[in-house]
Amino acid sequence: MPKIILEEYTEFLEKITPEVKSVLDATFQEATRVISPAGLKEYLDGAKALCDLGRGNDLVIIYLEVMPQIAKECGEDIIPDCVTAAMKASSMTSGEVIGLLLSNLPVVARHLGDAQLVRGYLTLIHQLASTAARGLRPMLLHIDELLSKLTLSGLRRWANFGAKAYRRDFNNLTAYFALESADSRAMLEKERRGVLFVRVQRKLNFYLRALWGRDFFIRPTGADYTDFRPYIEDRIFYVPDALDDTTVDGMAIEGLEVYRATVAHMASHLMYTSQPMSAEQLSPAQMFFIGLLEDARVEYKAVQAFPGLKKLWCSLMKLQHEEPAEHPTMAVLENFALQLLDDSVVGKDAQLNAFAKKFHAEIEANQDDNHFAWLMGIELYNLFAGKKAVPSLRILERYRIDYRDDNRIVWHYEDINWDMGVEYMAASQKQTRYKVSPLMMAHEVDCELAGDDAQEIWTCTDLMRTYEDDLTDDAQSFNETMGKEPISDPFHYQEWDYQIQLHRPDWVTIYERRAPKGNAEDIEDILTEYKPIAHRIRQIIDLLTPAGVQRQRGMEDGDEVDINAAIDAMIAIRMGEQPNPRITMRNVLNTRDLSVVVLLDLSESTNETMAGSDKTVLQLTREAATLVATAIEGIGDPFALHGFASDGRHDVQYFRLKDFNQHFDDEAKSRLAGMKGGLSTRMGAALRHAGTHLHKQNEKRKLILLVTDGEPADIDENDPQHLRFDTKKAVEELYSTGVLTYCLTLDPNADTYVKRIFGENNYTVVDNVEKLPEQLPLLFASLTA
Repeated sequence: MPKIILEEYTEFLEKITPEVKSVLDATFQEATRVISPAGLKEYLDGAKALCDLGRGNDLVIIYLEVMPQIAKECGEDIIPDCVTAAMKASSMTSGEVIGLLLSNLPVVARHLGDAQLVRGYLTLIHQLASTAARGLRPMLLHIDELLSKLTLSGLRRWANFGAKAYRRDFNNLTAYFALESADSRAMLEKERRGVLFVRVQRKLNFYLRALWGRDFFIRPTGADYTDFRPYIEDRIFYVPDALDDTTVDGMAIEGLEVYRATVAHMASHLMYTSQPMSAEQLSPAQMFFIGLLEDARVEYKAVQAFPGLKKLWCSLMKLQHEEPAEHPTMAVLENFALQLLDDSVVGKDAQLNAFAKKFHAEIEANQDDNHFAWLMGIELYNLFAGKKAVPSLRILERYRIDYRDDNRIVWHYEDINWDMGVEYMAASQKQTRYKVSPLMMAHEVDCELAGDDAQEIWTCTDLMRTYEDDLTDDAQSFNETMGKEPISDPFHYQEWDYQIQLHRPDWVTIYERRAPKGNAEDIEDILTEYKPIAHRIRQIIDLLTPAGVQRQRGMEDGDEVDINAAIDAMIAIRMGEQPNPRITMRNVLNTRDLSVVVLLDLSESTNETMAGSDKTVLQLTREAATLVATAIEGIGDPFALHGFASDGRHDVQYFRLKDFNQHFDDEAKSRLAGMKGGLSTRMGAALRHAGTHLHKQNEKRKLILLVTDGEPADIDENDPQHLRFDTKKAVEELYSTGVLTYCLTLDPNADTYVKRIFGENNYTVVDNVEKLPEQLPLLFASLTA
């Protein structure tokens, strides 16, 4: 297999210099031992890309030598991220700094210990290259010392302080990042944490192996936000990348002991839980109280096997916090958790004392049953609810027993096999498709109309005709008459609830469906009908089309010398005058750097005939989309034509009529001609999904051009304000990520709501619907000029 891969890169191997080829020969065998064949292709593609970068052979040699080491530490998925980081930095810094970045990556991977954290480090480097490029080289020279004392979050804060404080003072900026200034050392000590995870990872692994005789997977993760709690996902423990030492009753507790308490508690969940509990019909507060009892159950099991864990966990529960609890109930609950672990502790509340006694009396008989924790958790919740002492979810999530995880492992939300690993489940559910002959289809298929979740799907290569079909000329395939159009995997999106001012997580489900095809000649007829308008649009296109390569003169750090400016500077010197230092020029590629999604509302109301016109809204929308697609295609901007309709929150239908990587050809035109109107308008979910497609584009400017004939609405929402506020929130979320949303509405009554949703200057109400096909391209031109 490696030889076959190398043969695919024959042209590249012939082009590279002998010294690079000798390094590749030496490192390729090592790479094959730690990188899969697919990863080897990415490895060689990265080397090829760096060769084409033209920054010298040293950069390529460093890449070839260090990438197998990084893949061994963090996995081969990190290779494309490293190449992308080097390519991004190439436009902002020198090849020597890029080489320094790559050569230090094995040290960074060893300190951070997780691919996601390494990606965060590469993002930080990219940010610094644009804000404090002069500090990048000295920081990379000291990165080993910095990461031996700081977490990634601490490094980010340390670097951002220097970049902002000495933004215009280049000498002090260099001294700061070289750890030579007093401010630099002071910030380093301020951000320094007690114990870094990478320093104690092996100790923790041995600790858990000594207790339970098996290995657990532990990974560090950034914990630089207030409500962070350790968590278990895909049977992997995610713990903070660093922990500070703490003090209890004058006795110091090292960060290593906190790590031990954390991983021992998380391991207890895995070892003593045979199946998850159902989260159906439970509020988040009820889940919290049940989780509190489940924590007590697994810790009881662990203490029975390893009594020393009780002392460790109790010492952390007795920790005195500097600030009082935000809600009186939280202090009571924290002390009650200690009562459940240690039966010698007595609280001030008689009801809770009786409840703790009941727990200790019954836990021996129910120690292996998590349903016992479920029942007692509900009973505990009712006890506090009866006193009206249940705090808000935000306060509950700030539970101050830091070694405990967030309990997501104990809950069951969908049908999964608890005994199988996630990788095995994903592989076992993979759908396979086969093309078969009509004979096999007729004799072997047990159920011709299997659902979308079928593990195998057979497609007949020829038409399956009946005797009646032979008598006619309009024979159709079995799939055309009886089959169903395939749909995508579900996409889940949050939705904003304005009444509680919170997002409903994974509330809306979007399915991408294949749009039906029509006659592509109908689109050509539209272009013929609007030929005068198309001519005016062509004139606008000529003005918007980028001018290609342009020469910028009068630059201090251009690519080549401007002879005329250099002569003028020499004349000024000879005359004793101050010369103009801007004597260079640069050739710049002038591009628009814009990607667009034209999002069409395909709800049932689009089938209605507009007042003052003999055409339906759908026909006018199709004509407008045709003209704007022709205009954008002529300019050369990447664009997509998408449509949407909804049948409740569980089925928002999304149609990709034309994608970014597809020309406006007969295939796209036939789908545009075949689009139909139906169902409702859940606008916020469709905008979020369109934004997901836009975020995959590399262009800096991103635009969603929404064409609709009414306000957001759906069959399962009676409150008209709910979907309006959700759409407004979706527009704000997209804008915060660099996506502008502009609405073109045909609703004459839209003035009552469209301004509040899209903003003062981000909408147009079309008064004369007959002019929609003309107004949409002109609107696009004005937005993107």
